[in-house]
Amino acid sequence: MVAIIDYGAGNLRSVQKAFAHIGAEAKITNQKEEILSADHVILPGVGAFGDCMNGIHTHRLDDCIHQVIENGTPFLGICLGLQLLFEGSDETPDVKGLGVLAGNIKKIPNHEGLKIPHMGWNSISIQPDSRLFANLPAEPFVYFVHSYYMVPKDPSIISAVTTYGSTLPIALERENLFATQFHPEKSGETGLQILKNFIHTGRTK
Repeated sequence: MVAIIDYGAGNLRSVQKAFAHIGAEAKITNQKEEILSADHVILPGVGAFGDCMNGIHTHRLDDCIHQVIENGTPFLGICLGLQLLFEGSDETPDVKGLGVLAGNIKKIPNHEGLKIPHMGWNSISIQPDSRLFANLPAEPFVYFVHSYYMVPKDPSIISAVTTYGSTLPIALERENLFATQFHPEKSGETGLQILKNFIHTGRTK
């Protein structure tokens, strides 16, 4: 079973429907027992960094998220779910992130002719050894809606980048931990293949 963590952020149903489309049972839940016992766990997110961290604290899910990752359960952060894994964000500098990963979230630099938020389809360049992007072309197109991007202290975890005025890291992979700044559930057949790849990953402990 795939547990989709419900902490008050939007976009849960579309993620659930995408998993149903590939034949995977996915349950939206904020129950720690269900999350901890799941085979795979998703942290989605739409909205502001500070609001979403407040939702995680309100539902007392921060320790649960850390435990899932430490247990070796395959874990996928989507969009703001990626950003929350880091120490903090320029969006709300006074709010601490989950701190699973060292690094911070930065505002996309302004470039003439580019709109922020970055919204729509963009190609990405993927690392050839990425498990999440297996069986995909080298530069597939995916769907974005974001104004911020990750700056990890360990660049070796970056599994894909995109070009939007400058080169932006937009996906990461470390052992059982995966995350994408784009929305796989809105990225057509490419996104469905990414979710299939995630489902085929196993526990690392």
